[in-house]
Amino acid sequence: MMDGPAFGPAPELKFTALDLTEADTSGVFEGYASLFNREDLARDVILAGAFRQSLSERGAQGVRMLYQHDPAHPIGVWERIEEDALGLRVRGRLTLETEKARDVLHLMRAGAIDGLSIGFKAKRTRREARSGVRRILELELWEISIVTFPMMPGARVHGVKCSPFGGALPTERQFERWLVRDAGFTRAEARSLMRQGYSGLRSRRDADTDAHDEAQRAAEKIRRMTALIKSATT
Repeated sequence: MMDGPAFGPAPELKFTALDLTEADTSGVFEGYASLFNREDLARDVILAGAFRQSLSERGAQGVRMLYQHDPAHPIGVWERIEEDALGLRVRGRLTLETEKARDVLHLMRAGAIDGLSIGFKAKRTRREARSGVRRILELELWEISIVTFPMMPGARVHGVKCSPFGGALPTERQFERWLVRDAGFTRAEARSLMRQGYSGLRSRRDADTDAHDEAQRAAEKIRRMTALIKSATT
């Protein structure tokens, strides 16, 4: 168990999936280490603001970048860790002077490694009696690891250094896949949005039986897509 800055194994781990096939050759990558308000496979939900106190005390420099949660294998540094509307956004740099980091970069670019995992201690939680879901209101973040297996489907590295498409204009198929995979639209919704814009998506939603709830969900997805695009280009 880890006590303070000793950085041993953390008592709890949370995984998120990555998309690192276009990892920058300099070792720089960006993405989300955690997503807010998403139930993971352990039936936990991390709420917005859960990382705020820990980050104010430690900053990015106080959070270790490990490989597979092994404290014997630090592989880089976190340059930026911050909460945004979607979750915990991170920017990291692999230390390519070390053999392990070079190996990890090759594995990332090949798609053999596709996850991030946070090591933390939960400080304030609330368990819902009916559903059994645990909501994490505050936690102490100790380390973020590059790992093999994801626990929280949906989180992605949306840009390595500059954009989710490597700086190039995406093909229609690439953009459609991004809308489905990262922005959360169904395939039919993504195609309506691409061909007819927001009006086409809204017409599709209005035809559904529960139009109000569906419209709210559509608006949230568009806000998420906008945040992803903005974060990938800043």
